[in-house]
Amino acid sequence: MEKSITPAKSGLLFGVLFGVLMVLEFVIMYVIGMKSLVNSSIGLIVNIANYLVLPIIFVYLGCTNYKNKINNGYISFGECLKTGVAITFVAAFIYATFNVIFNFIFPDFINEMISISKEAMLLKNPNLTSDQLETGITMIKKFMNPMIVFPVTLAMYSFFGLFYSLIIGAIVKNENPQSS
Repeated sequence: MEKSITPAKSGLLFGVLFGVLMVLEFVIMYVIGMKSLVNSSIGLIVNIANYLVLPIIFVYLGCTNYKNKINNGYISFGECLKTGVAITFVAAFIYATFNVIFNFIFPDFINEMISISKEAMLLKNPNLTSDQLETGITMIKKFMNPMIVFPVTLAMYSFFGLFYSLIIGAIVKNENPQSS
């Protein structure tokens, strides 16, 4: 009896690796000092890595792994989509869960990030009125709420996974001529 591995299950390992990598980046940035990194090129590099480079790499690796090691050199466009979304969803779940737990363990972190954001807003636009500044801070507080962060992170990374899977699927797909 042959055991079938679905595209989503095959992407599980890559999703876990991607999620753990994002958690490690966060921890390293926190230990180094978020304040010094937020307005620097390092913060920009980490964001580009987490939202563009790493998802593309892990989706590509997951799709080619399924194609070459599990499915005898074949992968359909739909299987690429399933694999890519599964990878990014698992990574987002790990990262969002860590983020929520981290904010419960270190409740001052949110206030620290709000303070950093406030400084950055004033630095970029010193002519902000107190009402505009307060509106911006209120929005930041809403989006730092764990009940908002968790589902938004899942949805955002799943969307990125879908988008990148569309591109990667078009490149790596190799339909099995035997399948109907």
